[in-house]
Amino acid sequence: MALEIEHKFLVRNEGYRQLATASHSISQGYLCRQPERTVRVRLRDNRGFLTVKGRNDGASRVEFEYEISREDAEKMLGMCEPPLLTKTRYIVPFEGHIWEVDEFSGCREGLVTAEIELKSEDEAYSVPDFIGENVTGNPIYYNSNL
Repeated sequence: MALEIEHKFLVRNEGYRQLATASHSISQGYLCRQPERTVRVRLRDNRGFLTVKGRNDGASRVEFEYEISREDAEKMLGMCEPPLLTKTRYIVPFEGHIWEVDEFSGCREGLVTAEIELKSEDEAYSVPDFIGENVTGNPIYYNSNL
């Protein structure tokens, strides 16, 4: 069983763009958006992924992710509940951690969030200048609710 521990923040400026080492185009949708579980289909650049996540328990939850073919991902995206999310993800290394900054487009144009994955809930980390309000655990900012 995989355990995902992450903190999520709003982003207050574009400083992450200068620090980014890569970016990815992402389209994603949800086959299931229940609070107890979500089933997400994602197309990241040309690679497909199917992800099952359990209920959030603070900053933690179980997560299972599997690579699938691009063709399967495209067909499954057509089966997802609307709306589909589109975003550009920037990979930002900062003081020993990797931040993932998502610039949403389409129906969520203008929203920019950042996430950091941790090894434990009490792991210490530095916060870059572009990071704003901590929204970890706020269901308004769960991708499955956007």
